[in-house]
Amino acid sequence: MYAAGTGFLIGRDPDTVLAPDCAFIVQDRLRKPPSKTYGEVVPDLVVEVVSPHDTAEEVAAKVRERIEAGVRLVWVVYPGMRAVPVHRTAREIRLLREDDELTGGEVVPGFEVAVGELFE
Repeated sequence: MYAAGTGFLIGRDPDTVLAPDCAFIVQDRLRKPPSKTYGEVVPDLVVEVVSPHDTAEEVAAKVRERIEAGVRLVWVVYPGMRAVPVHRTAREIRLLREDDELTGGEVVPGFEVAVGELFE
């Protein structure tokens, strides 16, 4: 699990760095200790927390970039709406509300939390 401020190199020439609010990489995919610079393994899961100043276009661009880089699961947390759209592909999106259960699915097996608990 990686917190905000961690960068992941997802492209070369030009170098492109993904810096999500939170990221998770399945243990089996980590062949060596994390680098002191940017990690070169694309995360399996990224979480983006939407700020009041983020535009819809910026959020959509972030999601698209992450999915195209190979991220398997993207959670976008909207604190103001108390909702979490879950993106598995560019077209497969499921909107979860307070009473729904957020799970890690096959990416983070066994992880589950009520969406409402994220905002307490």
